[in-house]
Amino acid sequence: MQVAKSIVEVRDAVAESRQRGSRVGCVPTMGALHAGHLSLMTECRRQCDYVVVWIFVNPTQFAPHEDLGKYPRPLEDDLAKCSAAGVDLVFTPEVSTLYPEGFETFVTVDQLSRVFEGTQRPTHFRGVSTIVTKIFNIIQPDVACFGQKDYQQQALIRRMVRDLDIPVEIVTCPTIREPDGLALSSRNMYLNKDERQAALSLYQSLQWASERVRAGETDLVRLRGEMLDQLRQQPLVQPDYATIADADTLEVLDVPRGRMVALVAARVGTTRLIDNLLLPEL
Repeated sequence: MQVAKSIVEVRDAVAESRQRGSRVGCVPTMGALHAGHLSLMTECRRQCDYVVVWIFVNPTQFAPHEDLGKYPRPLEDDLAKCSAAGVDLVFTPEVSTLYPEGFETFVTVDQLSRVFEGTQRPTHFRGVSTIVTKIFNIIQPDVACFGQKDYQQQALIRRMVRDLDIPVEIVTCPTIREPDGLALSSRNMYLNKDERQAALSLYQSLQWASERVRAGETDLVRLRGEMLDQLRQQPLVQPDYATIADADTLEVLDVPRGRMVALVAARVGTTRLIDNLLLPEL
């Protein structure tokens, strides 16, 4: 497995793989890799001949009050996991490589950046769409794998790729969960024992919404309120939102329509968690 620090190294390695006729895939990450990330690598390997993993804690998607400084960076452990997963190339650039002095160009997906996570983190998705555009420009992959757990992120990236005619296939891979249902997240390590137990309420509210829709519930306004009530029953949980939206546009729905997704976000103790679940089609 090759580990590259420079853009030139990455482009040279990818070009060499293409000369061999390889189909190139990439998995963008911020490191602190867990089984969810490894599932993306497995799927990328299934679809591609040459797999590039990007490990970079992107500063432009963090607000000043967020956890950029304490975000985990266990690089040696991450590299070992990538090697065990059969990754061909890992790109671990310095901040100055991607954001040199005088950098001032950003990519914005307008509407999808404003809702849900965008209301809580106004500059977050500008940072995401900018860094993913840079990833695609540097690697020029055929396929890029993202997790469903960050649902709004993958929806935004799909829209960006479509709108800007970027020739990459976006593959969304299922959320990987602990046996009790907690979605894997690098931020789970911040939870103490009681907080981790309380965090299960996020997935439980999603499951409940799914069961209600499957049973024929059509009043999604009432369903949203009941999801919030469930979350508020946990004293350690402070919900930001619990809603049901169109699975593609993320428009909040009052009545069922085609493909739908239930989305929740809450602060559990001092840790902010998100989760989602695609709902049954009626």
